[in-house]
Formats: sequence, C-alpha cells, structure tokens
Amino acid sequence: MIRINENYTKLKASYLFADIARRVNTYVAAHPSKPVIRLGIGDVTEPLPPVCIEALHAATDEMSQRATFKGYGPEQGYAFLREAIAQHDYAARGCAIAADEIFVSDGSKCDCGNIQEIFSTDLRLAIPDPVYPVYVDTNVMAGRTGANVDGRYQGITYLESTPANGYVPSVPAGAADLIYLCFPNNPTGAVATRAQLAAWVAYAKQHKAVILFDSAYEAYIRDPEIPHSIYEIEGAHEVAIEFRSFSKTAGFTGTRCAYTVVPKALKAFDAAGAEHSVHALWNRRHTTKFNGVAYPIQKAAAAIYTAAGQQQTTALINFYLENAKLIRSAMTKLGFACIGGDNAPYIWINTGRDSWEFFDRLLNEAQVVCTPGAGFGKCGEGHVRISAFNSRENVETALARIAAALK
Repeated sequence: MIRINENYTKLKASYLFADIARRVNTYVAAHPSKPVIRLGIGDVTEPLPPVCIEALHAATDEMSQRATFKGYGPEQGYAFLREAIAQHDYAARGCAIAADEIFVSDGSKCDCGNIQEIFSTDLRLAIPDPVYPVYVDTNVMAGRTGANVDGRYQGITYLESTPANGYVPSVPAGAADLIYLCFPNNPTGAVATRAQLAAWVAYAKQHKAVILFDSAYEAYIRDPEIPHSIYEIEGAHEVAIEFRSFSKTAGFTGTRCAYTVVPKALKAFDAAGAEHSVHALWNRRHTTKFNGVAYPIQKAAAAIYTAAGQQQTTALINFYLENAKLIRSAMTKLGFACIGGDNAPYIWINTGRDSWEFFDRLLNEAQVVCTPGAGFGKCGEGHVRISAFNSRENVETALARIAAALK
C-alpha cells in the first residue's frame, strides 16, 4: 500500500497566497465591474531592464547556430555569471566570496525550501514570527516539527518581531541549530543593523549553528549604515548561508534566476561529532536534483552587472521605492503606525484590528488587495502588508480608494 508523507497533513489547509487568491477571485466574479488593484503579493509589474532584453535576444540567437549553441550547462551556473556576482555583490563590499561558493538557481524560494534537506531532521529550529511562510512549511514537510497548536508548530523557537523590538528579533535565551533570518525583512520591511547581525553571528558560533540569511531585497537598502550581506559581519562566512534573487532586483519573477552562497569555511557535524563541509553537501544536492538555469536567462542576469545594467536596475528599484514612500506617507496620514518602505519594497502597517477583517474591508470597500499579517504568523495579527510593486497610477488610485474607504 502506497503511503503519504504524513508530515504534509500537519500543514495548514492552504498556502497564504492561495487563500488570498481565492477571496479575490470570489470578489471579482461577484463584482466584474469593479476593477481590483493588487498590492498584496510581492510580484513586480514593470518590464525587464533593456540590457536584459538585449542579452536575452543575443543569447537566443546564439542557440540558433551550431558554433554557439549551448546544451547542458554547469549545474552551479556559468562562470561568467558567478564571477560577476562575486565581484559586484561581494568583493565590492569587502566580502571575500569566491565564484565557486556561488550556486545559481531558478529562485530563492526554491533554495530556501531545499537547503534544509542537507541537515538533520532532529534540529532545533529558530524562525522569526511574522515570517515568509516557506521557512516554516518546508520544515513541517521534512518532519522537524510537531503539530500546529494554537497557530504555532511544536518544535520551533519562534523569534517574535513586534513593535516593541522594532520588528527585529533578538537572539533567544536557549540554543538553536538552524536559524532563519531575512533582511530587509519580508513581510515587515524592517532592516537589521550591523550590531544586531553581529549578535546573531556570535550566537551561531557559540552554539555551532547555521544561519540561513535571506537577503532577496538587499538592493532596496538605501541607508549606508545597513549591511547588504551578512558576510559584511566578521566571521559570518563560518556560520551563514546567504540567498539572493534577481526577481525583485531586476524584475525576474517570471524569468527566474537567483543564487545561494555557501562558503567553504562553513562546517556542520554528523552524529559522532565529525566535521563535514556544508559546501560539499549542497554541491552534491544541487548537482543531483537541479540541472541548471537556462543559458539565455543567465546571460540576461549577467547583463545587470554592466554599467548600463546597474543604472537601469537602480532606476527600477528607485521607482518601486517611490511607490513605497507614497504608500507609507498615505497610511501614516490615515493614523496608522508603519515601518518599511524606506529600505524595502514592503510597508508593514499596524492596523490595531483583525488582519483578515482589514483585508476584507480594503477588498470590499476599496477594491485593493493587501496581505493580512496573520498569514505570516501569530505576531502578524493586527497588521497588514502592502507591496509597492505596481504602476504609479495604480498605487495613487489605490491610495485614494483606501482613504475614501477608511475615512
């Protein structure tokens, strides 16, 4: 008799964004004459930078000629992209990350979910709350947690992010083995200072733990005092894995390209206490289960690092940050406490009321989609997230509708 992985039965009935889509689709079907503006899911709306389009076309043309045709590429990514990443994203910031410590993939969501496979199933987890759901759900699927009791899974140390701590959790009193951190944070838009990250690196060293550092939104950081990479912290290469994405940096949500950094200095241990290279383990997993990102996509990603590419992606990010500034200003004027929107494309709004109720009110009265904070964890209750990813016209229209609905 074929049996299922029963850990899947511990999961909530559906993924947060599937719940949102169901409610929105129901509303649209009932009110076809009322156009909905979506500021919920973090999907970009603006076209790819011109340099990326040019690179895509050129690489596609290469595939039409025998002399330049590419078949299977290296699973870890082509050297031209990995070297560009190492130089521009790390060496330029004083981080000694080698090209062969970089693994190109089709998305940070995939990597954040897959990385836990190389670690033991009886680890002690520390995960922020509120949090990007993938961190929790993939560990539930792997069997690292108990049942969901009153909205939280047994076996996880929840790192509470609240107004009291500026939505940046402190290191826990007890020990953890695998720690998830995300800065600039999704969903809250909060950023961590150098001192705060240094405390986490020191904690990981003390407990021989590994930090999984999701910095998919680092390109939105505008405060020069805020680190873009955890490797800007001394000693982090011995305890941290970093995830980055081209999705929000250059609009690759539909094009799919990201990368994960696994330093060779990072070690983990077997049951007998023997030391193993995490880089070697991830390389084995990556090359076994992944066949690489398409050559034209990697050429388009590499184009981002040209002078024109840097200029165009900066302009794109600035556009979304202007949207974010408008949203934060408008919601603040309506009397809500907000964070994010200055170093991140998300605005985290303290509504002071049930987050799904607030979601429904904006949907039904303003035809605007946000994301209810409760979907990100217990500490998300009483909040909503609004995304800056949309056209300027839609953002301005949405804010006018929200103001009218909440007056």
